[in-house]
Amino acid sequence: MSVRIAADRDRCIGAGMCVMTAEQVFDQDDEGVVVVLIPEVSPEHAAAAERAVASCPAGALRIVEG
Repeated sequence: MSVRIAADRDRCIGAGMCVMTAEQVFDQDDEGVVVVLIPEVSPEHAAAAERAVASCPAGALRIVEG
């Protein structure tokens, strides 16, 4: 089962925790704002993506239900 990730780019503070935790799923643009590379995360990367969501200091990431 895959995990769906959403990012609130307006809320992002550019800390980069998401990229350090799940570089396969997240990146940052030239201004340091989060970019979700894979919105529908495969099971092999789901745990890392969930850790990234939990570690975001701005609360800019969330898991989308459904």
